[in-house]
Amino acid sequence: MLKLILVRHGETEWNVQRRYQGQADEPLSLVGEGQAELVAERLAQYDFDVICTSDLKRALQTANFIAQKKGLPVYTDPRLREMSFGVLEGLTWDEAEEKYPEMLKAWLEDYDQPPEGGERLDAFSERVFSLRDDLLKKYHDQIVLLVSHGGILTELLRISLDVPAERRWAFALDNASISELWLGDDGYPILKKLNETCHLN
Repeated sequence: MLKLILVRHGETEWNVQRRYQGQADEPLSLVGEGQAELVAERLAQYDFDVICTSDLKRALQTANFIAQKKGLPVYTDPRLREMSFGVLEGLTWDEAEEKYPEMLKAWLEDYDQPPEGGERLDAFSERVFSLRDDLLKKYHDQIVLLVSHGGILTELLRISLDVPAERRWAFALDNASISELWLGDDGYPILKKLNETCHLN
């Protein structure tokens, strides 16, 4: 059985400002660095074999805090990057509505019509499927820590738990939260933990 520990990166300034972040390479804020230290302290009590992370700064920084506590190397995988939001990246939700009202409306009605330069939802889902299947093959019977982004981790939960596509936003993960998903040899899922944040109090 593959055991996945899922960690969303710490907070960035763009999270606070409600900006579309996507694949823009924003670092952790001072608050986010503090959150990364706290989640690292919490995970020091866990056993895991491998740390895999998105190569975007906010995730990589969070993973490095954890790795320093555990003495493990960090492996990056670009498939763990957040969905690309194209021209919306860097804009607040209100700014996007003002600047690209028709484009935003079309996207919110059909996520396979992404903003200019953005990622189609079906391509995003295929990326997550590919990642999950490779993890099952490569890390059979191991415990893997994944440090990534809200969109990726919730999509991984959705496809693993066989939640219908139209319910894809049914999960919400906070910054520096911990979730835990076990996958049997046939991919059968057990959700052990979801959005634990008590270490941040």
